[in-house]
Amino acid sequence: MKKLYVGNLPFTATEEEITELFGQHGTVHSVALINDRETGRPRGFGFIEVDDESLQGMISALDGKEMGGRALRVNEAQDRPRGGGGGGGGGGGRW
Repeated sequence: MKKLYVGNLPFTATEEEITELFGQHGTVHSVALINDRETGRPRGFGFIEVDDESLQGMISALDGKEMGGRALRVNEAQDRPRGGGGGGGGGGGRW
């Protein structure tokens, strides 16, 4: 299984709509739309797990395709390094 990154999604997009759209080009195993932690509002991107053999066809067919007035950005998701941690605070001190 491979993971696709889908960006520039309309904020109204649902997991069902994404599953239906991408399902026209191969098998979709899961859809995860990302919401803002603080507000709970959609952030306009998500991740889709698909069969390995569906990946390139989906990218070719759907990258740049318009959905809700926005051109989708579709590419293979890159694994983010785990751990290590977070930004710095820095500054150290006095005002």
